[in-house]
Amino acid sequence: MSASINPFEMAQFQFDKVADQLKLDPSVRDYLRWPMREFHFRIPVRMDDGSMKNFQGYRVQHNDSRGPCKGGLRFHPAETVDSVRALATWMTWKCAVVDIPLGGSKGGVIVDPSTLSNGEKERLVRGWVQQMWKNIGPRLDVPAPDVGTTPQMMGWMMDEYSKLAGEYTPGVITGKPVGGGGSLGRTEATGYGVIYTVREAMQHLGMDGKKSRAAIQGFGNVAQYSAIAFREMLGGEVVCVSYWDRDDRQSYTVSKEKDFDPVFLQSITDQYGSINKQKAKDAGYAIEDAGAWISKDVDVLIPAALEGQINIETVQSISSRVKIIAEGANGPTTPDADEVIKAKGIFMIPDFLCNSGGVTVSYFESVQNDMNYYWPKQEVLQKEDHILTSAFHAVLEMSLNEKVYMRDAAYMVAIARVVKAMQLRGWI
Repeated sequence: MSASINPFEMAQFQFDKVADQLKLDPSVRDYLRWPMREFHFRIPVRMDDGSMKNFQGYRVQHNDSRGPCKGGLRFHPAETVDSVRALATWMTWKCAVVDIPLGGSKGGVIVDPSTLSNGEKERLVRGWVQQMWKNIGPRLDVPAPDVGTTPQMMGWMMDEYSKLAGEYTPGVITGKPVGGGGSLGRTEATGYGVIYTVREAMQHLGMDGKKSRAAIQGFGNVAQYSAIAFREMLGGEVVCVSYWDRDDRQSYTVSKEKDFDPVFLQSITDQYGSINKQKAKDAGYAIEDAGAWISKDVDVLIPAALEGQINIETVQSISSRVKIIAEGANGPTTPDADEVIKAKGIFMIPDFLCNSGGVTVSYFESVQNDMNYYWPKQEVLQKEDHILTSAFHAVLEMSLNEKVYMRDAAYMVAIARVVKAMQLRGWI
């Protein structure tokens, strides 16, 4: 992400624009522009060589009017409190737009997890819980995996919380491994959800999925399952993905015009989304520069990496063929780029609608933890599809009725639901 783009300022700008349209009361507006509470703390960790190292940790709880806060935990070397604030804010709107009874939060640690051993990672996540355990919980705030964190790390966190709380509490964390309180379908949930919304957009636009091509930025969990679902659900062709190469410390685009196989690429990708470049080349894939994905001659662009990737410079490279942008990542498009996308007539599926499949199935996981009864995978995915399809059409209806951009329509739906909950609770 460009250092000039502050994600929290971007989140506030997007909110302010819709607050103007909704004519929100100034006090309500001021309340929702900022998180309710923030936690900043240091986490001392004993490293494998015996030394002690301190890591900076965060947890931001934006709004809990509709239910317990919900949001991932990110381990990234470029993490900042403003990126965590932005992501917590977007989580509030994400939970509201799909109408699940949760609020928004986010956590982070400034660290490159690929530089840590398994033991160091375990001590770090347990240390995070030790700092936060009195302010998280199934009825308070429920963390989940995000960039740089894994189901195994969530399992360690749940275990640490359970030890400190003195009782087995699987619902404190979602995204746990199956067999350790996790839900079937959670791994695929966000990527599949992206394609559920793309499918609905294609139907609205009269597009044929089997004749469509997609370019995807990223190859972490969301991008992998978006690519797989684009082929398997829609019958479309993926032409490229991009990824961060841990050895070269830079990003590349991996492309193939025909017979692009995301399942094969997934098999040669490590847990951090880094593809084995030589094996890809041997299989006939071309290795291009990091920005090549955005200029591909495709029907659908799926940015599924980090914030600010479609900005005023890169948006100019988008092919005239592109009809849909599906934001698999959080905040991938800057406000100035949005204006260009509107002018180009591209249909936007905004991030907090498009990538809400993950939090939807996380909500299902919490429900299953409460019941101590677990659903089969097909039931989980069917329930997810139903919720995301309903959410898409609520936003589309708002967009058509109010004649506004899909991002603004999603904000209108979400903000109205949060404000109503605040009114019903007597906060405003």
